[in-house]
Amino acid sequence: MSIRVLIADDAVFMRNMIKEVFRPPEFEVIGEASNGIEAVDRYRELKPDITTMDIVMPHKSGIESVREIIKLNKDAKIIMCSALGQESLVMEAIEAGAADFIVKPFKPEKVLEIVRKVINME
Repeated sequence: MSIRVLIADDAVFMRNMIKEVFRPPEFEVIGEASNGIEAVDRYRELKPDITTMDIVMPHKSGIESVREIIKLNKDAKIIMCSALGQESLVMEAIEAGAADFIVKPFKPEKVLEIVRKVINME
């Protein structure tokens, strides 16, 4: 069975770049969100195995979204995507319940390494 992925990022090009990393049959991208409110709604609706979440998004930050998703499911597996220089925000996201983080620009093999590590944390 493939790993079901939700991608939350306000930039279409970034969602597309991340989507390219998650190839069948190992992965299936089941949904996308362009802001924090959508991210929480899509998580609730789709119940993905893993979620990639941008830190800076409109309407609700990635950190606020993580807090809400963790309230829905304390075992949610969320990987934050951050730009260089957002280290303090990354730490806040980890404290809020995110499992790990990826720094943009990222290398596809690094993303897969982190995702596989997080999935196997059970």
